[in-house]
Amino acid sequence: MELAYIPSPSRGVLHLGPVPLRGYAFCIIIGVFVAVWLGNRRWIARGGRVGTVADIAVWAVPFGLIGGRLYHVITDYELYFSEGRDWVDAFKIWEGGLGIWGAIAFGALGAWIGCRRRGIPLPAYADAVAPGIAFAQAIGRWGNWFNQELYGKETDLPWALHITSSADGRLPGYYHPTFLYESLWCVGVAVLVIWADRRFKLGHGRAFALYVAAYCAGRFWIEYMRVDEAHHILGLRLNNWTALLVFLLAVTYIVVSARKRPGREPVVEPGAATADGAEAEDGEAEAKVDAEKDAEADADADADAKDGAGSAKKG
Repeated sequence: MELAYIPSPSRGVLHLGPVPLRGYAFCIIIGVFVAVWLGNRRWIARGGRVGTVADIAVWAVPFGLIGGRLYHVITDYELYFSEGRDWVDAFKIWEGGLGIWGAIAFGALGAWIGCRRRGIPLPAYADAVAPGIAFAQAIGRWGNWFNQELYGKETDLPWALHITSSADGRLPGYYHPTFLYESLWCVGVAVLVIWADRRFKLGHGRAFALYVAAYCAGRFWIEYMRVDEAHHILGLRLNNWTALLVFLLAVTYIVVSARKRPGREPVVEPGAATADGAEAEDGEAEAKVDAEKDAEADADADADAKDGAGSAKKG
């Protein structure tokens, strides 16, 4: 008898009248809002304008969702195109299935387009949003909990995840909650990037590269624990090889970038300081005009009072 475990939700969707609210989609939406909010704060602190992060996210988020879904469908094509499967399910993103590697790659492409339109260097933008992306992943992983998916090997640990669904080949039982492991790891990655960025003044994309490297290190051992079906190469899951390759690329970028372009970008958004200064000057000018009007009004009031007093004496 299990004395303690993490229960799985009885269902992954709630209905608000005719509108279905799916836990997986809700977690993704909340994660996006957190990433944009934190990215905006970090961007402003670096000298950027308010709203720039959100404007570029309009490009990055849709591209990221498309890329994440494409990676999942391509690497797990048998789930949608093998005998007995319905290929239409490949479009049902709310049922789960987003590959982080495709999401980051296509999201970066969308961000590059948005940055080009604003005349902003992509590496600086990536540094600003890196911790927010990690927090977004931490929140998004709870969508897998709602769908009872991506769990690990069987275990009798007190924090075991109780799987109750038998759909799609699942076997009810108690398993390692790999979704929780990855969620906590992503929180740690976000904290690490924030600390390192403050301590070492990371710039030119190195904060983002640190996020990528740290995430890959955790994803490697977490992926090794998972028991869902996956393609294997030389005994390792495909995502293990991807994590290893991307980790090496991120570390290489950090080393080479630090040598070629040490320090931070002096300007992350051209014209931001000028615009802020102009707004401040406009505010000061308006305040000066208002003060002059108040002074004139007081002078008129004093004059009226004196005229009234003179008239009273004559009377």
